[in-house]
Amino acid sequence: MDQLFEGLLNYHLGFVVWAFVAFVLLFILLKKFAWKPIMAAIHDREQSIDDALNKAELAKQEMTRLTAQNQDLMQQARAERDEILKEAKTLKDGILNEAKKQAQVEGAKLIEKAKIEIENQKKAALAEVKDQVSSLSLEIAERVLRNQLDDKAKQEALVANLLKDVELN
Repeated sequence: MDQLFEGLLNYHLGFVVWAFVAFVLLFILLKKFAWKPIMAAIHDREQSIDDALNKAELAKQEMTRLTAQNQDLMQQARAERDEILKEAKTLKDGILNEAKKQAQVEGAKLIEKAKIEIENQKKAALAEVKDQVSSLSLEIAERVLRNQLDDKAKQEALVANLLKDVELN
């Protein structure tokens, strides 16, 4: 058994030495030819990740700025809308007041015209009534005189009465 163990140990020791030499050679070759490109690729990848993170942070800041700017624009738009509505209400109230005043003036003019027209019609009616009264009075007087003048004695009494009233100068 010792022999077997010793043979196995020699065989394995040689394998370990050759494996170590192969590992050292592989390590030297990798260090000389592959280590720098691998490290450069890792460094480039790390740099691109950092750049992407920085760009994402800048985009986030820009988004925040744009959101704030958008809110400011919305507030300005609301303020302008409120101002326009206020001006429109003021204009509407002014137009309504002007229309009321104009309607009152027109109403006063119409009332004045109506009063004048009523007064003119009243005067015309009074003049017509006066004409009718005078016509009726003359007609009545004429009838009364005819009745009185039909009789000769009444005519003489009337003339005598009239002569008494008339004084000669």
